[in-house]
Amino acid sequence: MRDSETFTANAVRCREEADAATLDNVRDRCLRAEAAWAAMASRSRRSERARDERVAAVA
Repeated sequence: MRDSETFTANAVRCREEADAATLDNVRDRCLRAEAAWAAMASRSRRSERARDERVAAVA
């Protein structure tokens, strides 16, 4: 499993926790965590794509 997949799964989990939260502060915390995980997944996908291109260029 690539890091981006792990980060995306964590973002989904945080969204589910936010949807289930009954307290506003908990919901807000989960939504902030979701945004952070989604940003990390995006950066990780970009890095993975660049790495794959470098490997393909060498092969």
